[in-house]
Amino acid sequence: MNKRFNFDKEKKQEFDYLIGTDEAGRGPGAGPVFAAAVCFISYDKRLEKLNDSKQLSEKVREELFEVIKQNSVYSIAQGSVEEIEKLNILRTSLLSMKRCCSEVIKKINSENVKVLIDGNKTIPDFNYNQETIVKGDFKSASIAAASILAKVSRDRFMKELDKEYPQYLWAENKGYMTKSHLDAVDKYGLTKWHRKKFFEKHFEKSEQLSLL
Repeated sequence: MNKRFNFDKEKKQEFDYLIGTDEAGRGPGAGPVFAAAVCFISYDKRLEKLNDSKQLSEKVREELFEVIKQNSVYSIAQGSVEEIEKLNILRTSLLSMKRCCSEVIKKINSENVKVLIDGNKTIPDFNYNQETIVKGDFKSASIAAASILAKVSRDRFMKELDKEYPQYLWAENKGYMTKSHLDAVDKYGLTKWHRKKFFEKHFEKSEQLSLL
């Protein structure tokens, strides 16, 4: 296993299972937020490539996506644009984590679990042992794996949306508020997939500039 992670340490401890969870897509201005939960049940030498998803190439992420699924009980969940607008992005991210962790717990059929969460916020209304780990995707194999499942799933989703809305270049920017994305919004407006509240400051700035 990658020297960054102590895979043996993550096997059981005093719990029957350890589950790592992470999200992808809190920052973009378009598309759902994705979360994943991973509970490793076997070890594969190919997992030595595990790392924070942002530190890996797209090719390696895609490769690990399949390896992780083959060696774990996992779940991938979404938080919709509507939920993001209503609840805010943090609460929707945690709700998505709750969904996928609950699904994994159901699959493994055991409640004697410990959930490792990337970041410093626990999952609300979730009655299982939880541990938050800041920069957990650098410290925990299961969190790193969850970050990969979440990111690959979201990137694939945005590439599919790009086929319907090519003018926003979502296959390239994945919904992040790049200059090209903002220019397209100014020209074509917002779609049902845009997080409208994320663009309030942009439109305020545009209005101020138009008055100069």
